Amino acid sequence: MGALSQLIVSGIAAGSIYALAALGFTLLWQASGTINFAQGEFVMIPAFVMLFFVNAGTPLWLAFVLTCVVAMLLLGAGFKRAIVDPLIRHGVIPLVIASLGLSIGLKQLMKSGYSAQAFPFPSLFPAGQFSIAGTALSYADVGTLAIAATIVLALQAFLDRTVTGRSMQAVAQNREAARVLGIDVSRMVLYTFLINALLAVVAALLVTPAYLAKFDMGDSLGQKAFFAAIIGGFNETRGALLGGVLIGVLENVVGFYVSPAYKEGVALVLFLVVILVRPEGLLGRPQERKV
Repeated sequence: MGALSQLIVSGIAAGSIYALAALGFTLLWQASGTINFAQGEFVMIPAFVMLFFVNAGTPLWLAFVLTCVVAMLLLGAGFKRAIVDPLIRHGVIPLVIASLGLSIGLKQLMKSGYSAQAFPFPSLFPAGQFSIAGTALSYADVGTLAIAATIVLALQAFLDRTVTGRSMQAVAQNREAARVLGIDVSRMVLYTFLINALLAVVAALLVTPAYLAKFDMGDSLGQKAFFAAIIGGFNETRGALLGGVLIGVLENVVGFYVSPAYKEGVALVLFLVVILVRPEGLLGRPQERKV
């Protein structure tokens, strides 16, 4: 029982990181109809930026803050201005193609321009474990879970309880109605892109000590985040959290009790089952479209 409890806690910790990246998928889709298949690379780039600052002698906390600023400028406002704004008027498909191209380009740029090697990344948490009721828990898993949960709850509180957050939700539900009500739609959409950039930096801070900083570290993370967003419901922010946690826990359980060889296929199998049984996702709402 202790082993199962440890697997569940570790899986929830890993799933919470998937959920942070999945939230970016969900928020961008709701606010602007953007599907960003470079989301994994949006986690990889901040990891290398933080590593650059740390190697230059900057404390990790300050490196994180500086990276947040860089990410908001480049991966938030820059991504919106340079790629999304010119293409979104032409529909989703050109934007999907552009984001796939951006994903490949960022990986090759990092591989050729910096290095193809994997670099160690400092962890926020001390090494080692502690025991609660006979269950051995690592400081990294508990710390990751605590930070990710705090970020998700704070984001949900911001969306539900602040004027800006409610305005962002109004834009996500109906742009034209929000514009009639006097909401600055462009600004709310920009805020969504900035939040997505910040979520990517937090995900990079939490996942890179285990994944190592490598040009292709975003491949698996981006794929699992996308699956998590679909599993939970692409039009429901809480669904991203549910999808990420489900993937993380099931990966650990299958890897331990069945075989580690099947661990990486868990997200895909769960994704296929959910879209066949409930296409709108576990917490998603069916959307009617006129044809």
